[in-house]
Amino acid sequence: MVAALTRRFGDLDRAEEATAEAFATAVERWPTDGVPPNPGAWLTTTANRKAIDRIRRENKRDDKHREALLVYDDPHEPLGAIDDDRLRLIFTCCHPALAMQARVALTLRMLGGLTVPEIARAFLVQESTLEQRITRAKAKIKAAHIPYRMPAAEDLPARVSGVLAVLFLVFNEGYLATGPNTDPLRQDLTAEAIRLTRLIRVLLPDNGEVAGLLALMLLIEARRSVRLSADGELVGLDEQDRAAWDRALIAEGHQLVRERLAAAAAGEAPGRYQILAAINAVHTSARDVRDTDWSQVLALYDQLVRVDSSPIVALNRAVAAAELDGPEVALAAVDRLADNLAGYHAYHATRADLLRRLGRSQQARAAYDRAIDLAGNTAETAALTRRRDRLP
Repeated sequence: MVAALTRRFGDLDRAEEATAEAFATAVERWPTDGVPPNPGAWLTTTANRKAIDRIRRENKRDDKHREALLVYDDPHEPLGAIDDDRLRLIFTCCHPALAMQARVALTLRMLGGLTVPEIARAFLVQESTLEQRITRAKAKIKAAHIPYRMPAAEDLPARVSGVLAVLFLVFNEGYLATGPNTDPLRQDLTAEAIRLTRLIRVLLPDNGEVAGLLALMLLIEARRSVRLSADGELVGLDEQDRAAWDRALIAEGHQLVRERLAAAAAGEAPGRYQILAAINAVHTSARDVRDTDWSQVLALYDQLVRVDSSPIVALNRAVAAAELDGPEVALAAVDRLADNLAGYHAYHATRADLLRRLGRSQQARAAYDRAIDLAGNTAETAALTRRRDRLP
């Protein structure tokens, strides 16, 4: 885009400023108006208009008007390393001038179709905090004149971590929506996240985390058809009809995991998504929940903790530990996370289940009540309510 404007206007500074203004306009308008069908064309047209307005302000002569108007017939410049508008925009939003949290929040808001409350729940932060991050990102775009520009192929690896984080959060929102007034499962989001991750894998075939994220998405998506009961209630992994899982997606995901395990055996340290994919490969290898190799799951979580020491990872590790060491040991580990996860519904749901297994029904009921209050969608609320109501 910048090259096309420069060719027409003969002024690199003016072209970059027009492009940055178009991108800033998108940041302001797309969260409200929605992402246009052809984002790249929208930005190109908007940048053209910004450049025209700038020329008209600077010089009212007729020849400048005619020169500017010729831009509308200018063909799009080559798309470069990525030929998908939406993926190019995600890489653009994940500009290194922005803080990582701001990159992810801004991209989810602009391109993921997520609302501020949904993103805030994904980050486990207050909505006001999330709003501030997005506001700062918008201001940074304007102040630094960050253009809508595709990074060069050699720059893609440096940008990919933020892009993968965005795609994983978009996928998670589709797999289990956090909003109370939306469909519990949004296949449009999961399908788009998988499609874009496949494109990144084509661009970066040797990147282990890209392969790991794709494997993780495929193994989770394979279970989507049995995630909801006929009554619209969320069905947990332990209750799902495993014969109905998508075996083709599982086979593809397992193949990717095996490739990454081979790379790890050769000395390449696995990252977060690769380890999460391996955990899901263990789950999807078991034909029955009773066949799950929990010792392997726990060992993988121990490995994940060294890469990602977040409280959510610790919570999930405790769930696996309960299967090997018992609910009492797991409950002690979960209770240590209270300060970090008090506002997270899955924390209270996990506590409730552990308390139920220990026969502490009154405390379990209170934990279920808290989880229900915090749960984001009707399907999850229904599942938690059923479990609570079955307590003695």
